[in-house]
Amino acid sequence: MKTRKTIIAATSLAISMAGLSSCNIYKKYETPDSTALTAEYKKALESDIDSTAFGNLRWQEVFTDPTLASLIQQALDNNTNLKNAKLNVDIAHAQLKGAKLAYLPSVALAPSGQGSKFFTDPSQNMSWGYNIPLAVNWEIDVFAKLLNSKRGAQAAYEQSEAYRQATRSQIISSVATCYYTIAMLQSQLETSQSTAKLWEESVQTMKDLKEAGRLTEVAVVQSEAQYYGILASITDIEVSLHEMNNTMSLLLNVMPQRWAIPSSATLNSPAIAREAIPMRELASRPDVAAAERSLAVAYYSTNSARAAFYPGLSITANGGFTNMLGSAIVNPGKFFINLAGSLAAPLFSRGQNIARLEAAKAQQQQAMNNFEYTLMSASAEVSDALTLYEKSVEKNKALEVQASKLTNAVDFTQELLKLGSYGTTYLDVLTAQQGLLQAQISSITALNAQNRALINLYQSLGGGR
Repeated sequence: MKTRKTIIAATSLAISMAGLSSCNIYKKYETPDSTALTAEYKKALESDIDSTAFGNLRWQEVFTDPTLASLIQQALDNNTNLKNAKLNVDIAHAQLKGAKLAYLPSVALAPSGQGSKFFTDPSQNMSWGYNIPLAVNWEIDVFAKLLNSKRGAQAAYEQSEAYRQATRSQIISSVATCYYTIAMLQSQLETSQSTAKLWEESVQTMKDLKEAGRLTEVAVVQSEAQYYGILASITDIEVSLHEMNNTMSLLLNVMPQRWAIPSSATLNSPAIAREAIPMRELASRPDVAAAERSLAVAYYSTNSARAAFYPGLSITANGGFTNMLGSAIVNPGKFFINLAGSLAAPLFSRGQNIARLEAAKAQQQQAMNNFEYTLMSASAEVSDALTLYEKSVEKNKALEVQASKLTNAVDFTQELLKLGSYGTTYLDVLTAQQGLLQAQISSITALNAQNRALINLYQSLGGGR
């Protein structure tokens, strides 16, 4: 009879374990390959990383300007957002540590004492009793409740690391962008100021030609209007420059100040080498890694919700030293020990476990949708950044040639006007000068756009290590 019961119990346990295996509560998270997009991503993760690819270069290899490198390092040391991101990593690490220690038994010491005396017997002394117990409780993780909790905490820790890297990448790119924007504004300011001086001289020339009877008062007035228009534009540039200096100060977490950045600063990056597998570039991005880790966290949350349907097995032990045995107090005291095991199986919990599992499945699907969208969004960002960089290079070359031609045009028209050549009027001079200034400002802006596009490309490829 005893043997039969043992066989039945063993058979029941085997069937239960087989059923549990089918529920995947013990299975470790694997990168999904259920769609063409995720399958390509999984394949890319298994390929080797090209350390020479543009997005995999260290930031010191991309931003070689010593002044810029110093500012980036200062921002990485002081930036508040990055400090908070590091603290989030510390929080996740502490939670992971707690999940790992959950496998260990809990130990508690709770000493107590009491005294008693019957007032009916005045001669009786106070009877003192004491109890010094040590309680140990150990949860046996038969149904992977602690295992899934630990794995979920590990995934959350890795997710926080990815977010920290994303924050780091953003800070590096922001400092570099701000640096070259300040350089652009400095260059625009210098160009506008030098143009204003030249235009002031042009106004005087117009006045001289008027006195000589070769121009009218209209020419003088219009040239003066253009001159004051340039002075007005200078104030706008100075305001923008002031704001960008404050932005740089905030990135470096220091009080607002003016930064000594040369107007000639430009980004001379190494050759742009790209991964042989485009998806491998996306897999290097920290936001993509964070999205996948979020999916892993949701996966383990679903497993934990499934495991809640199964019993919890605990072993408890109590031991210690006491002189209270039942209702009697004996001296000296004695050592004691109690052992017990308990199995708590959920039978009805008002639908809480069912609701929790349904919610966990829905959240896992949300994480999957977000992961796929992050991949597609990252692909679009890389494509946009590369196209913008290539076209900004073309545009900058064209504007440089335009500015050079307009410089010659200004010189020619001014000389022709002074010589009184037939067909040349003051309007030709004003038009040429105005066109030159616009071309120079546009050329400076285009160069900055080229720098920004290269920085965006580096960031979109996961750069910033």
